[in-house]
Amino acid sequence: MGKIIAIANQKGGVGKTTTSVNLAASLGVLEKKVLLIDADPQANATSGLGIDVETVESGTYQLLEHSTNATDTVMQTGSPNLDIIPAHIDLVAIEIELVDQESREYMLKKAITPLKDNYDYILIDCAPSLGLLTLNALTASDSVIIPIQCEYFALEGLGKLLNTIKSVQKIHNNKLDIEGLLLTMYDSRLRLSNQVVEEVQKHFDEMVFETIIQRNVRLSEAPSYGESIINYDAGSKGASNYLSLAHEIIKKNS
Repeated sequence: MGKIIAIANQKGGVGKTTTSVNLAASLGVLEKKVLLIDADPQANATSGLGIDVETVESGTYQLLEHSTNATDTVMQTGSPNLDIIPAHIDLVAIEIELVDQESREYMLKKAITPLKDNYDYILIDCAPSLGLLTLNALTASDSVIIPIQCEYFALEGLGKLLNTIKSVQKIHNNKLDIEGLLLTMYDSRLRLSNQVVEEVQKHFDEMVFETIIQRNVRLSEAPSYGESIINYDAGSKGASNYLSLAHEIIKKNS
């Protein structure tokens, strides 16, 4: 049965989608069957894997509405062993539409249960907010990866996210675990980057992944070609960082 991992942080620009796409592709290359669910209305994970967002007819929106079978929303990607449930800008409306629904926090959990046996890992790319979409992702997940940017306001808002995770554990999903805190956009030349790493490791100790994602031009170029870093430039620092993270997650879960 597949492990479901949400990649969440309400702060934008911390590397959630970059991590979702490239970790999913790395796990696929390491011969794990992976499903990536794009739960962000910006649909960057969808376009980042070469899918034209405008052509998406059924995806996360229909999945949350329960208007279509989960299997009908799954699309293959150009990466080995990696499928995706794509997003579309329509997803913006789902928070308003679900507000009056009973058990609205469980819509995603119910919808993806039939898919769990088909995959080793199901990753959910969350929106940069703590709204109903992210709540659905956390309620459906076994664990959560929190990307943290190695920059000045890195820890701002982290307390709020950890409180949200605590309340989800208490009310909706007592099995939700923190898979790890992932340091991203690290630049060893900057004193500030090194300070953030030290501070996060000091505060959170074993909760922090050993792998640190370094700032890498190839990583930021890859999405514009609709490819993961593994497909775009397997020899780059970015590819090696995400493969190392994938190995770390496999080892932790074996």
